[in-house]
Amino acid sequence: MSAQNHRTPRLLVAFKCLLHILAFSPFIYLVLAVRAGEFSADPAKDIQHFTGLIGLKLLLLTLLVSPLSRWLHQPLLMRCRRLIGLWCFTWATLHLLSYYFLELGVHNISLLGQEIVRRPYLTLGMISWLILFSLAVTSFRRIQIRMGPRWQKLHNGIYLLAILVPVHYLWSVKAYSPQPFIWFALALLLCALRYKKLLRKTGF
Repeated sequence: MSAQNHRTPRLLVAFKCLLHILAFSPFIYLVLAVRAGEFSADPAKDIQHFTGLIGLKLLLLTLLVSPLSRWLHQPLLMRCRRLIGLWCFTWATLHLLSYYFLELGVHNISLLGQEIVRRPYLTLGMISWLILFSLAVTSFRRIQIRMGPRWQKLHNGIYLLAILVPVHYLWSVKAYSPQPFIWFALALLLCALRYKKLLRKTGF
């Protein structure tokens, strides 16, 4: 085996470790910021916004992996997409839990259901979380083999998420801010980079 082949797994492991550190480090910042009182007078809203935004960034990073791998001629990057996707689901779950525990209270599961039905942005958020959940639990190689062609059809849901999540963010903002529009534009751009694949998948 060549020295290059020996280096490749090591580089992949090192890169995955770096991704784990980068994806986990915002949680450390969040804990320190809460303890230091660096958030506003409504820290619950700040925590919800922070966790949701990290999830959105990781979602867009997941979409960026494929074109980046192609442009850089680095197919090994594709082997990191699942890792980023799982971290995206983790942060989305933290976002949901922060809303449930900090906004509604631990004993208000029925109120959570009512709010999801009553508020469109929460409906979109819950639909997005359920799609992410389905992608996360089926992301393992053994399940992929068992599902066969159905696996790819299910995981094309990432493109639907690229629209639903930024819209959820846009609708959730009470006061005007350019940030949700910027993230929505970035999501559309990443989908546009994959338009040929999207057309092929949808049969157009």
